[in-house]
Amino acid sequence: MKIVVLVKQVPDTNEVKLDRTTGTLIREGVPSIINPEDENALEEALKLKESHGAEVVVLSMGPPQAEDALREALAMGADEAILLTDRAFAGADTWSTASTLGLALKRIGDFDLVLAGRQAIDGDTAQVGPQVAEYVKVPQVTYVRGFVVEDGKIRAERVLEDGFEEIEAQLPALLTITKEANVPRYPPAGAIIRAYREQEVTLWGAEDIGADPETVGLKGSPTQVKRSFTPPPKEPGQIIKSAPSEAAKDLVAILRSKNII
Repeated sequence: MKIVVLVKQVPDTNEVKLDRTTGTLIREGVPSIINPEDENALEEALKLKESHGAEVVVLSMGPPQAEDALREALAMGADEAILLTDRAFAGADTWSTASTLGLALKRIGDFDLVLAGRQAIDGDTAQVGPQVAEYVKVPQVTYVRGFVVEDGKIRAERVLEDGFEEIEAQLPALLTITKEANVPRYPPAGAIIRAYREQEVTLWGAEDIGADPETVGLKGSPTQVKRSFTPPPKEPGQIIKSAPSEAAKDLVAILRSKNII
């Protein structure tokens, strides 16, 4: 069994700030991490590796520094790491990103399962996983909190707002994994050292996956972010200090003055 895990390096959103003048993220000095739910997806792949002898390949698209995220994935236990990095890929929206990852999956070939995090914390769109599945034309199950592989099929529990549903699909398939699925392992020190000193990260550019530069990156993106901004701060709350017998009347008067009632 070959499992491909889609991994994204993202800025740690606990440290992110917004430039109020330009409306863009201030990335300088902000640490980068593996997208948290991608780690959950990787953990599921590694559990299958331990129980089924699967081969785990991690695949990412990003600038050269995204190699650090892939080395962390290797330290966790992945067998191979591939980074799609090319100036032609810059500025990609979710569709362009998904089609680029899809081309890479077609080059990898013969995969049985593709796992991805439910969504990335820097965009929160939850679109790339499903779009990749559409691009490579495999069944997809999103918001998965657990699954089993049996007889060439997967049976997954999919999280809903008021419960969950069980879905069965034929392999190959793509699943997006939620944080409820597991607690990702922490790589031991020795594995981290090997990942940086001995293991390699394969770099693929546009030519390596047969991508047309006009259909990837910013040029191939039908959607673009026009503006990013932080919402204005909320007005301070009002405390009614009158006696309990009068507080209700005062509250009603305030609500009427604001045309709430």
